[in-house]
Amino acid sequence: MTLQQLIRILRARMRLVLATMFIVVVAAVAAMLLLPPRYSAVTTLVVNVKGIDPITGGALPADLMPSYMATQVDIIQSYAVALNVVAALELAAKPEAKQLFIEKGGKGLIEDWLAGQLLNKLDVKLSRESRILAISFSDADPEFAARVANAFARAYMQMNLDMKVTPARDSTVWFTEQVGQLRQQFEDAQNRLSKYQKEKGFTSTDQRTDIDAAKLAELSSQLLQVEAQVYENASRQKQLEEFRLKKRSVDSLPEVLASPVIQEIKSRLSVAEAKFGQAPASLGTNHPEYQRLQSEVSTLRKRLTDEIDTTAGVIGNNLRIAQSRERELRDAVAGQKSRLLEANRHRDELEVLMKEVDNAQRAYQAASQRRSETSLASRADQGNVGILNQAIPPTTPSFPRPVLMIVFAIVLGGIFGMALALMREIVDRRVRGAADLAQAIGIPVWGVLEDTSALARPVDRETRKALKRGALLKPVREPILGLRET
Repeated sequence: MTLQQLIRILRARMRLVLATMFIVVVAAVAAMLLLPPRYSAVTTLVVNVKGIDPITGGALPADLMPSYMATQVDIIQSYAVALNVVAALELAAKPEAKQLFIEKGGKGLIEDWLAGQLLNKLDVKLSRESRILAISFSDADPEFAARVANAFARAYMQMNLDMKVTPARDSTVWFTEQVGQLRQQFEDAQNRLSKYQKEKGFTSTDQRTDIDAAKLAELSSQLLQVEAQVYENASRQKQLEEFRLKKRSVDSLPEVLASPVIQEIKSRLSVAEAKFGQAPASLGTNHPEYQRLQSEVSTLRKRLTDEIDTTAGVIGNNLRIAQSRERELRDAVAGQKSRLLEANRHRDELEVLMKEVDNAQRAYQAASQRRSETSLASRADQGNVGILNQAIPPTTPSFPRPVLMIVFAIVLGGIFGMALALMREIVDRRVRGAADLAQAIGIPVWGVLEDTSALARPVDRETRKALKRGALLKPVREPILGLRET
């Protein structure tokens, strides 16, 4: 069906369309006159979700804002809030409510039924890009509508507060138990640390370890020096043994040459031997001076031999002393290493115990802080929702609205009228144009005659020209069924 055919049908059925529209408008006016008026009271709430929580210090992320506000709308429209409203207004105790409940069947609890009735008349709207909630309640009594709207606001605010306070109270009890356990663990860790420090004599610093390391370094340095002395004395002792094995004089040994006593004795011996060598020329062998010089030479030679032997023996004694000192230092170094390793082990154990104390302390402090936060939250008496505007009894009804209903009735009647016209046309099909005729008889239409009633009137110059051109006979350029005509 083309638009032109639709327009022709509606023009032909205009009476039916207008009659239907009139009936719908009359029905709407009758409904406005018969139905009781209803009043809508609105309570406006503001939800604070962008600020910092003064107790926990947390803030709601911006990306969770839409879902959070939608959740608040669902909470207001929940049965739990409606039941609190029923209890707050004591609706279940009113005789008219009981009578109406019985008339409606009286199944279940009257509180649940009343809560459902209130929710049917409740409407909650969330302002776009804001934190404003509008709670609207409709009823025939404007005073009752205002009371219910305000009651829903108060019930929601109390529900919002309870949803924060109740978990906080439960968390406070749980955190109190955990704080006691964590405090005991902290004290036990401190006791173990103190006991270990007393037994091992270690503190929390590394000064003791530094002293032990310095002692080990000093002993190691002394050991190196003694080892050098042992090596040097061993070399002198080996050289001395080689001289004795080869029966060579030890006068050439460095120790002998470096001894001032030996050099003095040699000097005195040389002088005494020189004197003694000159004595036989002037003195006899039995002369006391000769015998004194002989005794002096013998004594000096014996002292030289004894001193050389003593000096050679000192080499062995020094070697034995250096070897003994080396053994002592080696033992001392080994003992110091053991003490240093033991100190390091004790320090590691001490660090482990100190970490246990720190971890226990941090856990205890964190639990104490959370307990304080939840304790404060459990004692909160204000939530993050405030009443911006309280509902007042409306003076004008929200239903019906005459102008809006009449406009709506006209539009609805027009739609129904056009639908009836089309249905009537389907049942009683009429020829409304050349296309309908071609479709009905199945023969192409070659032309359409215009209205010839104008031929009975005087013909003017323009009309005569049109008749000569045949303009009153309009041929159809596309005589095919279903195509538009020109």
